[in-house]
Amino acid sequence: MAAGEPARRVEELRKLIRRYDYHYYVLDDPLVSDSEYDRLYRELEELEGAHPELVTPDSPTQRVGGEVLEGFGQVTHSQPMLSLDNSYSEDELVEFDRRIARAAGQEGPFDYVTELKLDGLAVNLLYENGTLVQGATRGDGRTGEDVTANLRTLRSLPLRLQDEELDPPLPAILEVRGEVYITRSGLEAANAQRLTDGEPAFANPRNAAAGSIRLLDSSITAGRPLKIVLYQMLAGETALLSGFSRHSEVLSYLRKAGFPVNPLWKACRGIDQVIDFCREWAQRRAQLDYNIDGVVVKLDDLRLRERLGATSKAPRWAMAYKFAAEQARTQLIAIDLQVGRTGALTPTARLEPVFLAGSTVSNATLHNEDEIERKDIRVGDWVWIEKGGDIIPKVVAVDTKARKPDTEPYRMPENCPVCGSKAVRPPGEVVRRCTNASCPAQIKERIWHFTSRGAMDIEGAGPALVEQLVDNGLVHDVADLYSLKKDQLAALERMGNKSAENLLAQIEVSKSRGPARLLFALGVRYVGAIAAQLLAERYGNLIAMQDATKEEIEAIEGIGQVIAASMAAFLAEPRNRQLLERLEEAGVELGCAPAEKVEIPAEGPLAGKRFVLTGILSKFTRSEAERLIKERGGKVSGSVSSKTGGVIFGEQPGSKLDKAKKLGVRTIDEAEFLRMLDQK
Repeated sequence: MAAGEPARRVEELRKLIRRYDYHYYVLDDPLVSDSEYDRLYRELEELEGAHPELVTPDSPTQRVGGEVLEGFGQVTHSQPMLSLDNSYSEDELVEFDRRIARAAGQEGPFDYVTELKLDGLAVNLLYENGTLVQGATRGDGRTGEDVTANLRTLRSLPLRLQDEELDPPLPAILEVRGEVYITRSGLEAANAQRLTDGEPAFANPRNAAAGSIRLLDSSITAGRPLKIVLYQMLAGETALLSGFSRHSEVLSYLRKAGFPVNPLWKACRGIDQVIDFCREWAQRRAQLDYNIDGVVVKLDDLRLRERLGATSKAPRWAMAYKFAAEQARTQLIAIDLQVGRTGALTPTARLEPVFLAGSTVSNATLHNEDEIERKDIRVGDWVWIEKGGDIIPKVVAVDTKARKPDTEPYRMPENCPVCGSKAVRPPGEVVRRCTNASCPAQIKERIWHFTSRGAMDIEGAGPALVEQLVDNGLVHDVADLYSLKKDQLAALERMGNKSAENLLAQIEVSKSRGPARLLFALGVRYVGAIAAQLLAERYGNLIAMQDATKEEIEAIEGIGQVIAASMAAFLAEPRNRQLLERLEEAGVELGCAPAEKVEIPAEGPLAGKRFVLTGILSKFTRSEAERLIKERGGKVSGSVSSKTGGVIFGEQPGSKLDKAKKLGVRTIDEAEFLRMLDQK
């Protein structure tokens, strides 16, 4: 390739891919086949790999995530991200219109824009010269969290804007605001996977979107089915006011610039048309593949908006009309109990099937026994169920007038419904648990979790197969998976030689998943994927972790007291140590070489002192700083107390620094820390 040709081809490919992304993700109008798109994308990856100097942050190849953050920085919004006042009736919408007239000093009808109100996470985006440079959450309205790395993974969000033929031209600095959300189908798929992985389902779309955007590992965010719509341009309402007079013009401009804008907005003349729009979508919302909980009503006239201004909490020119939650009445046939991998007994309502919010519902969550008692839910009752913004149906009320006189209050059983062992409710907890660690239900759930995609990812080892393996006595714990034979598997229902060979190949591949995936797969209570990653990074090898104390684990940034106590208890159990040894003997990689254990000398400049680290140090990683402290006789703790010898802080320190100042504990910046390390 001639000199200068790689740069030209890279830019050509980026323009093509951005155009195809815009048509696919924003306009829902694909221009090329998936195979053609993949070919161009691979070509761009190869060129950037051969010429790393050509890689830029706005390249389509830089979306995939992988950045692991220690925490989120803070972003002060240039203009507060205000809330909206809510209305719940048509009369309140009429009163809102009257307030507009009084404040404006003129009679209507006024021009409004109505937009569907998605229940997601509000974000603020900053573009410089057309390139995304910062994304932040709403936070408290004035200060949010910097989640740029995670927002960059959203395929529908342009990293670089389309600035050709825009009138007016893009400003050098452009701020826009929008909503990150998850579709119904996307959330159902994500929840199915989470349940397969032994994780709790997301309660609703907002929780799913907010939790995904606030993950510390952007590669996990990249795997979530997140989307975004934009609905506001700050520059369009301030610096560029001469270019726009109406909000409807701003929405069209955003779409031309490459932003995804919900196409179902409508320009309305007068409040009666607004009410008609609200009525229409209150009836049609079940037809959408995403949840809406209302309609946002905004004045279209930008100059009138500026005159009306805002209170400290909300703009005077906008109102959110909230829909009533959809409910259905049906009969509770039975209360079923599911036994999880930790022995938790979870009650579920088995219902007479009923259609609700776009789907037929036959089961609903009852949460726990306290909730059943509080609502006095009994088998045979007629109950009201609701989805509202939730994906998972729930029982919200009992129709006590329809209750038969012979019904009895429900009582949770004192024995496990699967194995018959004692089921106890530990003090301070709302969950009753089976006490038998060998309970078949727990074993099945633990093995299913171990084989799931987010853990050891053993394809083909679904719930049906796991049930057969346990019921036939072939597997009693996860280590037994690695001693399975072809003839044993081939003899199972719906298996055969080829399926057995494929499964054994998948089991073999799983041996090299790494310590973080393995630790998560073991299902230690409270230890999720992120905590497992932090622990694996600290120790490198699960065998090396076995002698770790609760205090030492708690000292790891991002690991709290509950996780530390659970992890320490797991490691102290002899059967768990034996399990790790059996996995290692089977060839499962427990990690890299054991991390070198730093011997703490009895003497040294920091001897006898306990330090706490907080914030980001510029010259050391957290582990390097810990090692240097220990080499000089000091100790490292994860919590601040009056006995702490000092709190060493870097950029963006957390609450530990505030607590140290409150307790009068010595605070040490990085420069002073360097001087301490030089002491003899």
